[in-house]
Amino acid sequence: MAGESKSTFFRLPSTRMGWWAFGLGAAFILMFLLNSLVFMNLPDETPWRPVFLPSYGMTMMFSGLVSGILGLIAILSKKERSGLVWFTLLPGAFCLIFILGEFLFPH
Repeated sequence: MAGESKSTFFRLPSTRMGWWAFGLGAAFILMFLLNSLVFMNLPDETPWRPVFLPSYGMTMMFSGLVSGILGLIAILSKKERSGLVWFTLLPGAFCLIFILGEFLFPH
């Protein structure tokens, strides 16, 4: 098969855990963009904002962190080599650094 790449990096995830990691990472990115572009620009007087945003933020951070953890497990133990799964390490690292920063340097 001439011209076909032997690399599995450019293929879709081959394991169920890899797909879960990718799905949660995509959910994190969409939630992060929605949060940045819509929710943070709402006026402070919005009545549902104090109730909705904390749970939304925790759900967003949880999906990013779990995405990174599942991606790491899929890469190390399931031998997943898809680039989409490798990219799930970025939201996981972002969430981990953010959470550690909140505990180490409270404000």
